Amino acid sequence: MAANRARGQRAGLTRQAVLEAALRLVDREGLKALSMRRLGAELGVEAMTLYHHVPNKTALLDGVIEQVVAEALPPQFGAATWRADLSAYAHALTSALDAHPNAVPLLLAQPAMTPRLLGTMEAVVGMLHEAGFPLPRTLDVMYSLTSFVVGHAAAQAGGVGGADSMASLDPDTYPLLVGAARESGDDAARARFDFALDALLTGFERELARG
Repeated sequence: MAANRARGQRAGLTRQAVLEAALRLVDREGLKALSMRRLGAELGVEAMTLYHHVPNKTALLDGVIEQVVAEALPPQFGAATWRADLSAYAHALTSALDAHPNAVPLLLAQPAMTPRLLGTMEAVVGMLHEAGFPLPRTLDVMYSLTSFVVGHAAAQAGGVGGADSMASLDPDTYPLLVGAARESGDDAARARFDFALDALLTGFERELARG
């Protein structure tokens, strides 16, 4: 065991390396496989060594969320219009969640509050406030957008509401549902996401205009 710990130290184990390994494990085997002992084995160190980088299991799970969200972050908010920034972020977050479907339940169940994630939230709030949204409303916008994106990802990961399933229903019993599903095309989920996102952003825009 001491040799394992030494190998981990010589490899320059860092919090970032621990979180990246944790996300790889979740991607490969799911959230249930993630434990300090298992992660230590993946990294070639004792489980206790990990506590130098993440204080507990909750912090480790927060870090996994942080890793997923980090893949969706633009270099900076405020480089374009607020609407373009939010649209780009929503699409990027969707892509990140699609790449890590096993982590989606974690985002639904656990509000992560790492310094890195809080810094991102601060940047979003600042961008929206600079655009003219009242400070309390910036949180409404941010949470509404994030909840929509994560909910969409959860539905996709669970196969909920797919056009394919509705298209296979009995057309005599459900003619409208079947017709709508069949006319939606092969990329219905993406089109539905874009439609809902545009409606959401348009609602925010109207709220700002009433401001």
